[in-house]
Amino acid sequence: MADLLTATAVRKDFGGLVAVNDIDFTIPERSIVSLIGPNGAGKTTFFNMLTGVYNPTAGRIVFAGVDVTGKPPHAITELGVGRTFQNIRLFSFMTALENVLVGMHARLTGGIVRSILRTPGLRREERVARDRARELLRFSGLRGRDDELARNLPYGDQRRLEVARALATEPQLLLLDEPTAGMNPQETDAFTGFVSRLRSEQDLSVLLIEHDMRVVMGVSDRVTVLDYGEKIAEGTPKEIQHDERVIEAYLGTGATA
Repeated sequence: MADLLTATAVRKDFGGLVAVNDIDFTIPERSIVSLIGPNGAGKTTFFNMLTGVYNPTAGRIVFAGVDVTGKPPHAITELGVGRTFQNIRLFSFMTALENVLVGMHARLTGGIVRSILRTPGLRREERVARDRARELLRFSGLRGRDDELARNLPYGDQRRLEVARALATEPQLLLLDEPTAGMNPQETDAFTGFVSRLRSEQDLSVLLIEHDMRVVMGVSDRVTVLDYGEKIAEGTPKEIQHDERVIEAYLGTGATA
């Protein structure tokens, strides 16, 4: 299976602090890969470099054969990388449908002139976009929620709406940053199945930062573990569960004795 994304010796310094230290990392096509580690391990910093929020201090990132190192977020989105955020970043006073339509902005072709003139082509594009947005809401478990304000949705549904908006960018790779944080056990179980459907029904690769090990072990093909900016382990979920370095990083040196 070919690699969709390859990061080589990627590093990020903040002054004297090395947040990510020379990480090599790959995501195969149509895979679900999880990135785990204790708080402060460098996971979100690494995410932010993959999506252009941060420029790497050193190293190279290649996505779908294109060197994206240092490219701005909108350019990386247009190439096919979508993401959600650790803290929900919806447009609270817009409807669920409007939030998803915002995600389609990078794929729409209507410019200022066409918008002013309301050309037949623009109206047709808007109809197609709305139909696709409703389809993504249904897929994400939000059937019938089109006209509800994002701020009025239950927490778990807000998380799903974030995913629907990310899917609207038409990604090949979807990055999910702690998507089950704050969910109750029932919502978490449902979301775990939803992540699997992203691959099987949307033909996506998924990179997941997640603290809930039930989710990680339940959906991942491969797990990479960071600690203090270093990659300390990588392998199948079963291999990671029994890796002494991982147990020590999470539980302390006494746990491996």
